[in-house]
Amino acid sequence: MEIIDRLEKDGVLNYAHLKNPVYLKTTFPILVETFWSENPVFYQLMLQEADLETIRKRVFNYLGDFERKNLIHHHNADITNRNISRRCIQVLKNIFSIRSEELTGHSVLESLTDLAHKRKGMVSAAFIEDLRRIFLGMKGKTGLGRKVIAMDHFEQDDHRAVARLRSKTLNIVGEKIDARISKYPGGLDDEVIRKRAENRDRVIKVLGASSKEWNDWKWQCRNIVRDVSVLEKMIRLTPKERMAIERAVGNSLPFGITPYYVSLMDYENGRFHDHAVRAQVIPPIDYVENVLLSKELETDLDFMGEKDTSPVDLVTRRYPQIAIFKPYNTCAQICVYCQRNWEITDVLDESAKASESKLESALQWFEENPEVTEVLVTGGDPAVMNDSMTRRVLGRLAELDHIRRIRIGTRTPVVLPMRITDEYAKMLAGFIEPGRREVAVMTHFEHLYEITPESVRAVRKLRSRGIPVYNQGVFTMENARRFEMVGLRKALRSIGVDPYYTFNAKGKEETRAYRVPIARLIQEQVEEARLTPGLDRCDEAVFNIPRIGKSYLRAGHDHEVIMLLPDGGRVYEFYPWDLEFADTKTYLHEDVPILDFLAEMSKRGEDPDEYRSIWYHF
Repeated sequence: MEIIDRLEKDGVLNYAHLKNPVYLKTTFPILVETFWSENPVFYQLMLQEADLETIRKRVFNYLGDFERKNLIHHHNADITNRNISRRCIQVLKNIFSIRSEELTGHSVLESLTDLAHKRKGMVSAAFIEDLRRIFLGMKGKTGLGRKVIAMDHFEQDDHRAVARLRSKTLNIVGEKIDARISKYPGGLDDEVIRKRAENRDRVIKVLGASSKEWNDWKWQCRNIVRDVSVLEKMIRLTPKERMAIERAVGNSLPFGITPYYVSLMDYENGRFHDHAVRAQVIPPIDYVENVLLSKELETDLDFMGEKDTSPVDLVTRRYPQIAIFKPYNTCAQICVYCQRNWEITDVLDESAKASESKLESALQWFEENPEVTEVLVTGGDPAVMNDSMTRRVLGRLAELDHIRRIRIGTRTPVVLPMRITDEYAKMLAGFIEPGRREVAVMTHFEHLYEITPESVRAVRKLRSRGIPVYNQGVFTMENARRFEMVGLRKALRSIGVDPYYTFNAKGKEETRAYRVPIARLIQEQVEEARLTPGLDRCDEAVFNIPRIGKSYLRAGHDHEVIMLLPDGGRVYEFYPWDLEFADTKTYLHEDVPILDFLAEMSKRGEDPDEYRSIWYHF
C-alpha cells in the first residue's frame, strides 16, 4: 500500500492510531498532498476559477478520456487492472453526478474544490484515502496485477509439464489457505474441548447443579445467567463489559446467557479466541447508550420495517411464495445485533407466547393465502417452545395442502444444543412427507469457536431423520478476518450443516461496532470463497433491504456506489427486486469507512496489506 509505505517510513501513519484526532491532524495534510501529487491534471481542474457545473463537465471529460483509453486493446493490458479501471470509472461518474448529490445531500466535487483552494472543509482521512484508491484503480495502478505461471521456457506441446507447474502453484495457494484457517481455533480442537470441560465444571459448581441437570435443556432455561455478579464467578469480565451489562440490565434491556453458552467463553478476558462468542451476548457500551437514547427519543427501532410488511399480527411477508410466522417472541438468550431484538422484552419472557386469538388469526391468514407455499417459523426462537405447542403449531400448518416446506429458524443448536432431543427431532420429522412437504432447520453459527461436540450431536439427530440443517451467518467485525468465514463454512460442512446465506450486518447505528464495509464481504466472497471447493462456498452474500428483502451482493446490477461521504463511508443505492410490480423506492445505505475497518483490523493484529484489494470491491 503505497501511501502506507511512505507515511510509515516517515514515521507518521499508523493504522492503530487513525481514530486519534491529534494524530490525524498531523497526518491529514500528507494524505491530501499525496492525492494531489498523484493526480496533477485533476488537481488543476479543482483549482479553476469556474462555477461548479463547468468544473463538473470538465471532470466528466477527464473521466471520459480514461474510459476511451480502456477500450483500446493495448491500454491496461493486464486484465485485472483493466477490469478494476472500468468499475472505478463508473463509481467516479456516480459520485460526481448531480443525481447522486441530490439523492444524498452531499457533493464530493464541492468538497474537493474547497480542499484544493484551502477553504475550510470537513472531510476525513478515510474520505481522501478511499478517493485516492479509486483514482489509482481508474489508472490501472492498483499493484494488484495478475501473477501468471511463466510458460515461455516450455516446449509448445509439453502440456504435462505445464500442468505439473500449475499443480505446484496451486499447492502453494492451498498451503496459504490452510495456514490462514489454522490461525482460528475451533470448538472441536482437542485443547479447546479440554478447556471447555473445565469451564463447564466451574459453571456447574457456581450454579450448584449436576451433570445430569446440565444436559437438560429445561434446566438450562431455568438457569439463564442474567446477573453480572454471577457471570463474574464463571468468567473474568473487563471493566467495560461489566459496565455495559450493568447499564443494560439496570435499564431493562434484554440480557441473558445460557449456562452452556457461558461455558464456550474463555475464563480470561482478553477475547483472543472467544471474541465472537462474547460479542454475541455482551453488548458494547455504545450499543447500550444508543438503544437507551433511541428509547428516550421514541425512535422507531424497527430497522427492517417489518410493521410495513405484516398483513396480520405474527406474519411478515416480503416475497410471493414464502412468509414468516412468529408464534413465540423470545429466545434462550439475546444476540446483540439481532434485527428483531427491538421486539423482545426479556429473555424467556412469560408473555412471549402469542395469544390464542393472534395464533388463530395468523393461521387463518395462511389458510386464505394458498400462494404462500413455504413458511419460516421464527421469532424469537420457536424451538424454545415446549413440544406440545410446537406440535400444535406445526400440525396446523401441515394441514394446509399448499404448504410445501416448513422451516424452523432457531439458534438452539448453537446456544442450547441439548434442546434438540431425540423426541424433538422425531416430532419434526413426523411432518415430512417425501414428494409433498419438506421440513428444514435454519440456524446461526457465526464462528468456528461455536461448533462443539454438543452441537454436532444436535445436528446429527436432525440429519439422521432426514431434516436438512442450513446456516445463516452474519458478517461482522468478529468473523471478518481473512479466511475466517471460509474456516467456518468448512467446519459446518464437516458436521452436516449447509452454508446458506452470509448477511451483511444491519446498518443500525446502535450496532455500528459490529458493522463491516460491504466491500469486505464482497472481497471475501469473490477472493476467498472462490478458492475453496464449491460445497464449502455454496452460501450467498446478501444485504437485507428494509421493507423489501434480500439483495444479492454478487449481482452488481442490484446495487452500486453513488457517493463518498465526508467521513469516508460509501453510499450504496440498492435496487429492490420487486420494482417491476410494486411502487418501491431504491434504498440508500451509508456504509462504514474502509479505512476505519482497516484500523480496527490492525488493532486486532492483522496486516492491513493483506486486505489491499478491498478498495476495488463495490
